[in-house]
Amino acid sequence: MMKRILTDFFFAIAAVAFISSCANENKSGRTDTFTSGSIQFAADESFSPIIEEVRELFEYKYPDAKLTPIYTNESEAVDLLMKDSLWLIITSRDYKPAELENLKARKQFPLSIRMAYDGLALVQNAQNTDSCISVKDIRRILTGEVKRWEEIYPGSKLGDIEIVFDNKKSSTVHYVEDSILGGKPITAPSAFAVDSTAEVVEYVEQHKSAIGLIGSNWLNDKRDSTNLTFKRGIRPMAVSTLDVANDQNSYKPYQYYFYNGSYPFTRTLYILLNDTNSHGLPTGFKNFIISQNEGQMVILKAGLLPAYGNITFRSVHVNDE
Repeated sequence: MMKRILTDFFFAIAAVAFISSCANENKSGRTDTFTSGSIQFAADESFSPIIEEVRELFEYKYPDAKLTPIYTNESEAVDLLMKDSLWLIITSRDYKPAELENLKARKQFPLSIRMAYDGLALVQNAQNTDSCISVKDIRRILTGEVKRWEEIYPGSKLGDIEIVFDNKKSSTVHYVEDSILGGKPITAPSAFAVDSTAEVVEYVEQHKSAIGLIGSNWLNDKRDSTNLTFKRGIRPMAVSTLDVANDQNSYKPYQYYFYNGSYPFTRTLYILLNDTNSHGLPTGFKNFIISQNEGQMVILKAGLLPAYGNITFRSVHVNDE
């Protein structure tokens, strides 16, 4: 009889625990794990090539997981996170102090994780032979002090310089205004924004006088296993920190030049996470991205510099023809 009473007692305790667990699950609406479930996340559109590669590999390895990206501009991605519409975004900036204070005041748990380093690339038409430019001249172009190619390259026949951005609220524009112009706005009369990075590339391919500003992860030709060639209709300009740029003191957005600091426009890519469930799919995806043998290897092969892992560089001959 005593054995029967104890059995009934433990059964009742287990049933209460099960019902309580179900109630909590239904209340939160969360059923996802590190490797299963369905979520949305947002990212600046300029990072979409590398993010798609990582996302596809994650879903291939974990077929019970579904990650739906929202590719938008940086401002809207951060806004979605702050409104609790999403748990994870990928941007080129960290949380601002006011954003952290806001989330912590609401008893949230914001995390910022470095993911990779890329370069802000200045791309030109492949037929433009003026391939070196100084940071000083870039500033002069962005402020409208310099408007024509011959003001930088005497004898140039290209005429007016056009500056093309991917989106008015993108990470590219924010980086230019904050890091290149020292917090000042872009005032060049010939500067304008389209709707996507793909449109920037297309415009530069068709206009010899244009300079496009894009993330370097758009440049690599996936047919090239060395990641040292670029899309054929455009090519990146080499940038110098000295006032007069030449072939010897200017550098293109290659991984090694991100690593040693030679390329002046290197950015940090961040995963911004705000999820009270530390065992859910957002955390699982974050862990995958920063894992040395998985996500970081994808980042390395795509031409960006991983934030984690041991990297070995080797000498190669680069032919820009």
